Amino acid sequence: MPGQPSRPAASTTSRTASGAVLLAGHGASRGNALGRARVRLPHALEVAEQRIPAAKVDAELKRLHIAVDAARGEMHDLRQRLHGALNQEAGEFLDLHALLLDDPELLFGLDELIRSGPYSAGYALRVQRDRLAKVFDGMDDAYLKSRMDDLDHVIGRIHAFLQKRPPDVKGMAGEILVCDNIAPSELAQLQAHGVVGIVTAGGSALSHSAILARSLHLPLIVNVPNALQKVADGDVLIMDGSDGTVTINPHAPDLRDYRVRLREHAREQRELGRLRTKPSRTRDNVDIVLLANAESSEDVTQAHALGAQGLGLYRTEFLFLQRNELPDEQEQFETYRDAALGMSGRPVTIRTLDLGADKADRTGLTLSNEENPALGLRGVRLSLARPKVADTQLRAILRASAYGKLRILIPMVSTREEVLAVRRRLNKQAELLRAEGHEVAEHIPFGAMIEVPAAAIALESFIDLVDFLSIGTNDLVQYLLAADRNNEAVGELYSPLHPAVIRLLSHILHTGQAYDIPVAVCGEIAGDPRMTPLLLALGLTEFSLHPGTLLEVRRAIRDSDLSALQAAAPKLLQARDRRGIERWLEKAAPDR
Repeated sequence: MPGQPSRPAASTTSRTASGAVLLAGHGASRGNALGRARVRLPHALEVAEQRIPAAKVDAELKRLHIAVDAARGEMHDLRQRLHGALNQEAGEFLDLHALLLDDPELLFGLDELIRSGPYSAGYALRVQRDRLAKVFDGMDDAYLKSRMDDLDHVIGRIHAFLQKRPPDVKGMAGEILVCDNIAPSELAQLQAHGVVGIVTAGGSALSHSAILARSLHLPLIVNVPNALQKVADGDVLIMDGSDGTVTINPHAPDLRDYRVRLREHAREQRELGRLRTKPSRTRDNVDIVLLANAESSEDVTQAHALGAQGLGLYRTEFLFLQRNELPDEQEQFETYRDAALGMSGRPVTIRTLDLGADKADRTGLTLSNEENPALGLRGVRLSLARPKVADTQLRAILRASAYGKLRILIPMVSTREEVLAVRRRLNKQAELLRAEGHEVAEHIPFGAMIEVPAAAIALESFIDLVDFLSIGTNDLVQYLLAADRNNEAVGELYSPLHPAVIRLLSHILHTGQAYDIPVAVCGEIAGDPRMTPLLLALGLTEFSLHPGTLLEVRRAIRDSDLSALQAAAPKLLQARDRRGIERWLEKAAPDR
């Protein structure tokens, strides 16, 4: 489940029935893979101190700069090849790594070490890395501490080019990468070069890498502590991303089991394909609305083809993330218009700009030095702090409303005043556009995202100002439990199956019902079919999810008896711990 890694066996090392070594970790991205192991040891600059003659300093500086340029060029080339859903997820990490390569402190420090040592470029890289590591280690903020992984990744690329061996991703067809951890920016490149799965000794099923792997349908198993000690280069591996197991050098019975799983998966995909034109209707004949999340024309096309009843979340920040200048009104208008046309009259929910936190841009729009960006100037707060940017976006959405059923959704709401402020700006821009001769829809539904606990608890204080609500569970769980979903150290705390999360979701849904305001869930749990019975029991009637999981959730809905689930809801809400909620889910799961 999203935010709920699969439980490993009591021991992380055991044996299959046939005697092969079996490792256990957390399944982060489902799927099965069979391939040769490519082991990549943790990056460590084991470079001995090496001084160079003063006469060679200029040549060594040139060698370093060539390596930095090569690493920069490699990331730029990969960035240019990203399309569709990968633009935001992997792109923002590539952008961050590009910024690190341009960091004056890193580059100036390297140059000074080569000159003052005078040291070789490789040793200077090691010394500068260790200096910066001490700075990161001394930080109190867990999010900023985690950025050391990004720095290591960048330094590793530079060091590889210094050794005249760029990071080797070619010739990996049919291989399973076994490593300490994986950066989101690597995933698309690895898959493009034939990697069929990834096993990591560390990592979290809640990380950006895991989310991206699921989007790519690339099997990923994380948190296998002894993977680097037990797996050798060239070993044959079977990995099962559903239960988090890795079989080393499988025996004949293990290979037979693997082929059986593949046949079952192929059969399941054929069955799902038959659901493309079927209604999302429960066994007791209640229709449930299935909407899609999107951020590109490819997502819109896929959503349309799979029978989504509209777009419940169209992310607009990808327009801002890939450039050095802000998109103008015309460019935004054309993008939103095309999304409306692509859904052929079905509703399209445009979420206003949600930059901030880990979605920093290059335009200078967001703050680069916030001590705690997740609690800073992001979402609607950023829009209100940059009124000209907000007005440009609102005008573009209003103009596009003439081409389809557009809805406007504002993120990170925490107060009534924020909702009122955006509504006023929206009404003012609609009047101006009509006065300029533009066609604007008579009524554009206006909604708020519920992802801040304060907004959930005080929902009745502003629900009269909105036409619909959308629950962003990824952030809501993070803020409610005070657990960063990208921080391995608190990974076990971050779970949508915490009793407080379940009760707060129930409160939001029932408040919406009481005021006749439709409520959707657009966070990751909406796209996990194992969570579908729970959400239906709580009263959810609108799911908004990645198009790739739409058919699985449709099947889960069609397998569900809504009246029976809602009759069992009191027991769900009485659960005192996560295990109690898991037991409820186990009983609610349909038999197939």
